[in-house]
Amino acid sequence: MSDTPSRLQLLQFTRRVVEQQARASLRQLDRWIADEERREAERRQAEERRPPPPEWLIERGLDRSSLVAVHTGDCWDPGKRQMPATREQARDAIRQQVPACSKCRPDTRLGLLE
Repeated sequence: MSDTPSRLQLLQFTRRVVEQQARASLRQLDRWIADEERREAERRQAEERRPPPPEWLIERGLDRSSLVAVHTGDCWDPGKRQMPATREQARDAIRQQVPACSKCRPDTRLGLLE
């Protein structure tokens, strides 16, 4: 008998190797799926815990004491030095001549016009 494996033996060996590699790949893929499911759950939890955005914003000046503008809470350009405000605070600020943002027009939403 020869020491050379037969074609059938080689095919059976190849099948075992492929099956072993496939199991290892599936285990790795399952870990990736579990990791992504965990991250998605964490993202959903973080989103649920996030407080709602403020309805109104007041932008402060560089000195932190002067008021620069009043914005709606969903304004796309509120500036970096903003603070949340109530409806009444936003109204009072506009009445005290704090400019309303020209992009989100909080004065219109508040029922005030400049």
